[in-house]
Amino acid sequence: MANNDQLWQEAKKRCRLDDKDIALAKRLGLNPRSLIKNIPSKSEPWKAPVKDWLHEREAKRSKKAEQKQRRREKEAKVQDSADKEK
Repeated sequence: MANNDQLWQEAKKRCRLDDKDIALAKRLGLNPRSLIKNIPSKSEPWKAPVKDWLHEREAKRSKKAEQKQRRREKEAKVQDSADKEK
């Protein structure tokens, strides 16, 4: 367990993240190695900083969840209207 904490501290330092960003990474199911792996090098100018990458992943995930919820609500409305007709 201590080794895992050390890996998170190393990722926090090397990726220049704060505690909120580390909590976000854990909530997204990422591990410290994946954060460190995504640090852009000088030869990769197209890569976003890890902090921006984390927030983009969270935005994509929340957008998908919202779409899924809307789809479920729409299907429930269709089902309710079909049940009322019977």
